Amino acid sequence: MRHPVDVLTIGRSGVDLYPLQHRVELREVETFSRSLGGSPTNVAVAAARLGLSSLVVTAVGDDPFGEFVVDALRGYGVDDSGVVVLPGIQTTLTFCAVFPPDDFPLHFVRAEPSPELRLRPEDIDLDAVRTARLLWITGTGLSVEPSRGAHLACLDARAGGLTVLDLDHRPSFWPDRASATDQFRRVLPRVDVAVGNEDECAVATGEDDPDAAALALLDLGVSLAIVKRGPRGLLARTARERIELPAYPCDVVNGLGAGDAFGGALCRGLLDDWPLERTLRHAGAAGSIVASRLACAPAMPTPAEVDLVVEAGRVPAGL
Repeated sequence: MRHPVDVLTIGRSGVDLYPLQHRVELREVETFSRSLGGSPTNVAVAAARLGLSSLVVTAVGDDPFGEFVVDALRGYGVDDSGVVVLPGIQTTLTFCAVFPPDDFPLHFVRAEPSPELRLRPEDIDLDAVRTARLLWITGTGLSVEPSRGAHLACLDARAGGLTVLDLDHRPSFWPDRASATDQFRRVLPRVDVAVGNEDECAVATGEDDPDAAALALLDLGVSLAIVKRGPRGLLARTARERIELPAYPCDVVNGLGAGDAFGGALCRGLLDDWPLERTLRHAGAAGSIVASRLACAPAMPTPAEVDLVVEAGRVPAGL
């Protein structure tokens, strides 16, 4: 019987191609850097970098890019036993233009539906899901079958531990906003923690005000609601606590992986039973560190780097 992992994520894995020339449209970029990508995969890498064991449940194509994903996961110390290889399907490639501080347009080259959205319940080791200390799922995984059924099977398999829903609302994956709202509300009573930016929380709750959205998420069944507010920091609420924290100042290079770094550090604090404010401060610091770097998975910080930023109150230049 396998030893339970600390963090099990399910969802997108692929290859990120980020330009080495900034403030340049994609059609003008001459050189790209290649790295592992996909939001839940980045969370697993971030958790591993912080000392947790992690496993990724995902699907890739039977192509060189899929091979790269598996090799990269192993290189980061992430268990790749949950990777399903799909013959005849292309691994997702994500191109990004970089216009700091807040414009990072994406261009996807992917199958329709993308590999991870083809995951079926029978593709997943539900014993690993059942015993994982923390399960991390995303809203995008609920957008289409058979992925939706696979996610529901994972929720059915849980026998304890924590479950986190990253709302991760991407309109291009949904037929309309109402469909996303409906699926989020079906799942929220079955998870412990909900995390999203202001727009995502509004999709889930119908509330534009962060406080109202957090309270609505609690009413929908979660124990902890976190509203990420980008450069304005975050707001978190439980039945007993309300915590509002500013962002750690940094020189932004690419903000795309910040939320995933936040997620990995959130997992660490939750699993180590830290006080909520300490957990959120460390998660915010991890996010700011990655925002100051170009890539996502390779940029995930170490515990020492996160501690340094928490103590300094900002991300030092060159960290």
